[in-house]
Amino acid sequence: MRIYLAPMEGLLDHVLRDMLTRLGGVDICVTEFVRVSGTLLPNKVFHRIAPELLHGSKTPAGVPVRVQLLGSDPVCLGENAAKLAALNPAGIDLNFGCPAKTVNRHRGGAVLLTEPELLHDIVAAVRRAVPKHIIVTAKMRLGYEDRTRKLECAQAIESAGAAELVVHARTKTDGYKPPAYWEELPAIREAIQIPLIANGEIWNLDDLNRCRTVSGCDDVMLGRGMVASPGLARVAKGQGGASWAEIEPLLRLFWQKVEPEVLPKHRAGRLKQWLAYLRKVYPEADALFLSCRTITEPAEIEQLVFPALLSSRSLALPA
Repeated sequence: MRIYLAPMEGLLDHVLRDMLTRLGGVDICVTEFVRVSGTLLPNKVFHRIAPELLHGSKTPAGVPVRVQLLGSDPVCLGENAAKLAALNPAGIDLNFGCPAKTVNRHRGGAVLLTEPELLHDIVAAVRRAVPKHIIVTAKMRLGYEDRTRKLECAQAIESAGAAELVVHARTKTDGYKPPAYWEELPAIREAIQIPLIANGEIWNLDDLNRCRTVSGCDDVMLGRGMVASPGLARVAKGQGGASWAEIEPLLRLFWQKVEPEVLPKHRAGRLKQWLAYLRKVYPEADALFLSCRTITEPAEIEQLVFPALLSSRSLALPA
């Protein structure tokens, strides 16, 4: 079983990827999407989304990171993929699953599932544009408004040269509302020859095991469930969960690493965002979240949540 860490726009950025992969169990990460819309992007855009490119396309824990592209123009996507390939990513992924209205309105993400021929053209253009040793993969949903074209879409992606396919087992219309329709995945798995990775609504080990049983997929992609329970991938591999004693130092390190990434007024929000997920599993996180949910000033957060940081800015934490 391989466990993938999902791309999650506005949540699972390179800082959180770093934290989660330090705990073990994750085999592959995929970045949030890089939007491609008519121009050749400078390297700094790829490096901003995936600073791991500067370090062998791996997180500090050594987990490979694939970079995801989003767009609808095969030519432009191919050109940008070629430029990205020169930075030696661990792989290039294509986003055919984003349900955001603003993205879909600009002909990106899940709306492309209404055009299997275009999916084929995009994947083929990217596959032609990059060296053979760089894997090209894709992520899709079961469909846009319904599931009627899911097999067409999966086969179009495969026939164009994708090496793997992740399917979030909901349509765009389903959004993130439970349940995920894992029972739809066996038909896709039987219709294609490339590996199929199951994704959607996996919050704990029971969910993960049921997903694998129902879908028939060996591999899974974890998103919100991994953010809430950072030891989930490790548990799935029989290595034991992550205690709060392991999470708490990562929260401090997360706080420090977020500082140069966002404006001061957003820094507290980033911490509270992660705590809001962690509180689903850890009572200690719930207490922290409740204590700081109305605080926006970084200094107040440090006084309340991380008093140790005030006495020692050089807290002994892994680099």
